[in-house]
Amino acid sequence: MSWNWNSHGLPFLPGYSFPDVTKSAFHRPQTLDFKNGYALPRRPAVGIGQDPLLSEQLIQQEISELSFQNPDATYGSFKQSLAEEFIPAHVALDKKVLYFQAYFEESVLYSPDEEYRIRPVDIYYYLEDDSMCIIEPVVENSGIQQGKRLKRQQLPKNERGDRYLWKDLNLGMELEVYGVKYHITQCDPFTKEFMESEGIVLNGPVPMPVDPYGKRRKNLQPSFTTPSEFDSMYRFLNMDRKVLRFFALWDESDSLYGETRPVTIHYFLVDDTVEIRAVHEPNSGRDPFPIVMRRQKLPKKIKPESEGFPRCVLEVSTEEVDEYYSPEDFQVGQTMKLLGRRFQLYDCDGFTKEYYQKNHPDLEMKTIKIPKKTDRLQEKKKEIPAYNGFGSLEDSLQNCLSLNPEPPKKNMLQMLENGNKVLRFSARLDSQDSEDEGRRFVLSYFLADDMISIFEKPTRNSGIIGGKFLEKTRIPKPGSTVENPEFYSPADFAIGATVEVFSHRFVLTDADYFVLKYLESISSQIPVQTLDSLRQKLCEKKPQKVQRKNI
Repeated sequence: MSWNWNSHGLPFLPGYSFPDVTKSAFHRPQTLDFKNGYALPRRPAVGIGQDPLLSEQLIQQEISELSFQNPDATYGSFKQSLAEEFIPAHVALDKKVLYFQAYFEESVLYSPDEEYRIRPVDIYYYLEDDSMCIIEPVVENSGIQQGKRLKRQQLPKNERGDRYLWKDLNLGMELEVYGVKYHITQCDPFTKEFMESEGIVLNGPVPMPVDPYGKRRKNLQPSFTTPSEFDSMYRFLNMDRKVLRFFALWDESDSLYGETRPVTIHYFLVDDTVEIRAVHEPNSGRDPFPIVMRRQKLPKKIKPESEGFPRCVLEVSTEEVDEYYSPEDFQVGQTMKLLGRRFQLYDCDGFTKEYYQKNHPDLEMKTIKIPKKTDRLQEKKKEIPAYNGFGSLEDSLQNCLSLNPEPPKKNMLQMLENGNKVLRFSARLDSQDSEDEGRRFVLSYFLADDMISIFEKPTRNSGIIGGKFLEKTRIPKPGSTVENPEFYSPADFAIGATVEVFSHRFVLTDADYFVLKYLESISSQIPVQTLDSLRQKLCEKKPQKVQRKNI
């Protein structure tokens, strides 16, 4: 019997082992070392009697076994088999679902018509986490709470706690879940392919049994009902909101103050009622009542025995009426009598034309022109009063166009281009009085706003005070109308031309050099006679240069 002795000289037995009180490091030593990128077990230090070369040789041998020292593998002369990439189940089986069709029987108590019902369901099996959910398709107006029967979860298989797996599912089997037996009948192609790939042979599909209650509802017992002459429900479903619209004239010309008034006649196809609406014109003098006749059925023929019925007091019922108005009685281009009043139909809308072309092609819907009213007042043309001489012509015209007059609009572009440009002319007064012979004037034409001002030069001992003769204003030509006035322009100012300014006649005698320069820049808009008169006059004024002779 050999004994293991510890450092204290005691046998290594329970009760004889004592901890080293001098020990200060209690960490667990490393058991692996890394050499050349490989994890190797740590070798103990070489003890007495061990060959260090042998231990080193063993280590190098293990390293060479772990490392591929084949030069072909190092330089890639042959294909090395790589390890397959590991894909977890939640990634490989994500969105892969097995689909089964099934049904379960539900017993019906206390019903003489049925004993049970067949309720179809859809079973979804999620391969990702082996969970299942059961959904019943929703049927409208079934009166049964349908939809999701079991939310997604792992369904128990037995009392031991086992769960249903995809291996347990097959066609024709019964899946019992929480006391309900589901009979699996069909599956989709993906489910069939998956099962066969895993080595499971699926059974043949099972037909879905017929629900006796649903079959009885499809084959209803024939009911014998007497058809009514007027099927109101059919007409409501097919003719609701379909209205024939006619445009007519209400002729009241035979009355004392009668006239012809436009109206609109609506014929409702859903119940053969008629409505007449008035078309109001502006300033007609009539109250804006929209309805001429409320919506009602109009009798066309009264029974002979009911001719003495007091229709003006009591409403006419079906017992007194032999025939009502129908769409065949309304024809465009004819005059019809409704409740003792004459209406001339002259046009209809597009829907009405299509309805008559489809249902009554023999009736001709021809649009006629509206006859002119004899009592309609002819619209008088607005007459602008004559110019009274106060203010400018444009300001006076604005007072006639609106109740709150606004200043006339100005040409801002013309004002910006010709802000400080003025054409100046010398003029004399053309008058029969001998006192006006010596009077001289300066006529200024402002290109910014086409206005004219006249200034009189003062003359000594003339007895006439000079100065401003006319403020800046636009001067119309003689004979221009107030509606379309024609004003003087630079093309009218030629040397020798006469300018009439509010019954005063001025004859142009001279002009500035700037006038000729400006008019030549717009020569396409100026008559040739005007330019020639200015050139001739200004060339006469131009001083001749004195030629020096060499002595």
